[in-house]
Amino acid sequence: MRADSIYMSIFALITTISVRADNDLPQRLNFDRYKGMLDHSPFAVASAVVAPAATPNFAKDLYVANAAKSPDGDMVTIASSGEREFKKYLTTKNPVDGYAIANIQWSDKIGETKVTISKDGQFATLTFNQAVLTQPLPNKPGPPMPGVVPPQPQPGFQRPGQNPGVAVPTPHVRGTIQRNPQPPPTPPAGAEE
Repeated sequence: MRADSIYMSIFALITTISVRADNDLPQRLNFDRYKGMLDHSPFAVASAVVAPAATPNFAKDLYVANAAKSPDGDMVTIASSGEREFKKYLTTKNPVDGYAIANIQWSDKIGETKVTISKDGQFATLTFNQAVLTQPLPNKPGPPMPGVVPPQPQPGFQRPGQNPGVAVPTPHVRGTIQRNPQPPPTPPAGAEE
């Protein structure tokens, strides 16, 4: 019996050693092995590509408000469509607040003159604001409708109400009209004879 217990203990010892050596559970795999599949998956959520930060454009909202030729030098007024208070009066002689005129391309057509300005080494070509050019003038009447001839003023003829020295008569006012007037009484038939 003693031999049996020795054999049993040796068998138990060998069994525990073999069980520890044979680990049947798989090892946890590294997630990096799926990286190639994630990068090229057609089902992945597309992430927006971040554009590099662009340098701010100094002439983004600027336009030419006025341009004039002068014997002392050309003059240009630039304004901003974003800021109402922004106006710079530039000349070809001296820069103003860092803004300078680099070139002016004059045109005989209204609104076609182009002005190239510079600021801090950056250049931009400005034109007239076409939205402002197409607006009708506030004090002038709009263009006449086609087919309608405006009346010509006659010399020596004054329109009514234009002479302040003459008193204007009061207009005639009618009396009130009854809705259901009473008919005049009819005389008896025998009274006429």
